Amino acid sequence: MSETTQPAPTTRRGQAKAARRGELLAAAARQRARRGFVAVRLEDIGAEVGISGPAMYRHFSSKNDVLDELLLDISERLQTGGDEVVARGGSPDEVLRRLVEFHIDVLVTKPDLIAIQDRDLHSLSADARHRVRTLQRRYVETWVSVLVDAAAAAGRALPAEEARVRAHATFGLLNSSPRLPPFDVTRLAALLTDMALAALLVD
Repeated sequence: MSETTQPAPTTRRGQAKAARRGELLAAAARQRARRGFVAVRLEDIGAEVGISGPAMYRHFSSKNDVLDELLLDISERLQTGGDEVVARGGSPDEVLRRLVEFHIDVLVTKPDLIAIQDRDLHSLSADARHRVRTLQRRYVETWVSVLVDAAAAAGRALPAEEARVRAHATFGLLNSSPRLPPFDVTRLAALLTDMALAALLVD
């Protein structure tokens, strides 16, 4: 079991508490994506789902606790999902395309968390920041390995340090999507996929 994964609750009361915690995290993500970490209080998060300020402390010890859990969750989601993409196998080009599509799918379904990660990473507790950075490095190295293999399959030698730069630059491109003008989600996903692959594989 990972550090951020909680055991599935087995009682009705436990399931209700877990569901309410999920609602609170979703509300926190929405508010912090709009207003930023500093501006959002625990009371603001609770009010969105009908929970009083004092009752929030039954779920979280502080607003930093909420931020830690949000960013650990998205970082683990990316790292674990990237590993699963690679484990399914296929040609290097196929794996790279699926990796790009996976990242974009997370962007489309969790835009608030991507925005928070981009802006509020420095507000994490020291322990959570270390864990998030570790997960992020692992995720980047997954991309580096796949990109090096894809270049080799095309007859090009791509040094790992250059593959790392290309991966980070592509994350910058993709992770800006929550700030883009309104656009059809399906068309946006296809457009971002083509742009990302072109950037990753450019000569």
